[in-house]
Amino acid sequence: MRKPVAVITGAGGEIGHGLIDRLAEGGDRHIVTIDVSRLDESISRKVDREITGSVTAKALLDRVMAEFEVDRIFHLAALLSSRSEFTPVAAHEVNVEGTLRLLEFAQHEAESHGRPVVFIYPSSIAAYGLPSLEAKTNAGRVGEDEYLHPTTMYGCNKLYCEMLGDYYARHYKQLAAETASGKVDFRCVRFPGLISALTLPSGGTSDYAPEMIHAAARGEPHDCFVRPDTRIPFMAMPDGVEALLTLASAPRDRLGRTAYNVAAFNPSAEEIRDVVVKAFPSAEITFRVDRKRQAIVDSWPQAVDDSAARRDWGFAPRYDFDRAFSEYLIPTIRKRYS
Repeated sequence: MRKPVAVITGAGGEIGHGLIDRLAEGGDRHIVTIDVSRLDESISRKVDREITGSVTAKALLDRVMAEFEVDRIFHLAALLSSRSEFTPVAAHEVNVEGTLRLLEFAQHEAESHGRPVVFIYPSSIAAYGLPSLEAKTNAGRVGEDEYLHPTTMYGCNKLYCEMLGDYYARHYKQLAAETASGKVDFRCVRFPGLISALTLPSGGTSDYAPEMIHAAARGEPHDCFVRPDTRIPFMAMPDGVEALLTLASAPRDRLGRTAYNVAAFNPSAEEIRDVVVKAFPSAEITFRVDRKRQAIVDSWPQAVDDSAARRDWGFAPRYDFDRAFSEYLIPTIRKRYS
């Protein structure tokens, strides 16, 4: 029997790099990557096949299906939140149509080789939409099935794709004579704001946290675009990579859901500023609210209930607020500019 294959879409980002490193260390499956850009040479040598192209291209997926027996998919490719607001049609094409094509690919692949395909999908707290600041404050830790009325194109895309994944896993072609569902083993992580020490902030809606550190490390004054009291859940990037791998390896019969909240800490913007200024005493960080982006952040929960992930598949982030900043973010970013 041929060695099983893991496909990673959008592999050029930091999550993709982390997954490739870990899967290559394990050595138990071939790695095939799909990205619109070429991978860095440092990571491309660790994969068995690098394919340059879009997940929206049916011919590309047909080629993968003809060459490999895929049993695991990490679908990272996406048009992210800020860009999606400027190009909503393109966002739908990439985020929704690309995901739908890949789900259909997984279905056919499972039917072809006779075993389920584990489909790992990173979603986002953008899938939530709380109606007011008062509701946000009163909601406390929000569960997976509450306040699902997103206000951004990216959030709408993510929530719909979560539902598509659940459909393929549980209800696919439910009127057919023979059961067709269950061949796609869809598993979704609904990420909070992911903070990376290795990737530059790109203007994302939750990037106000890493932007403070990078500006301080460069010795540049910085205006944070949210209010000091703004609070949403966050997670350090290494814990995000670990969450995807842990969920992918969990026994199917332990999973009571297809989509899971995860989070690690939820400081206010002012608390983040205080930690950064303590590490960089000369830092000049002030608050100048961007009304439009603030409204988006205000629609996201201040905390999420991730008890299901901790119970069902042992989710346990290594980095709390203090460790994330003191041991991972600040030292690594400081070194970048030293």
